[in-house]
Amino acid sequence: MSGTIDRAKDRARHEVDRARGRAKELAGRLTGDERREAEGRTDRARAELRRSWRSVRERARGVGDSLRKGRS
Repeated sequence: MSGTIDRAKDRARHEVDRARGRAKELAGRLTGDERREAEGRTDRARAELRRSWRSVRERARGVGDSLRKGRS
């Protein structure tokens, strides 16, 4: 059960990070602040990377569980 809650928390955090990055990027674009726009792109990319990494970890864990069950 706590794994499900952890995944939900991670997913929510990633979405907040992505939204924050989009907001920074848009604010930078609207004000002509290239640095803020770049920070926003970086924040969004970081959120996507974390989300992808979480997916890889979950799949690897599933493969490991399957292999352990096969040995039993």
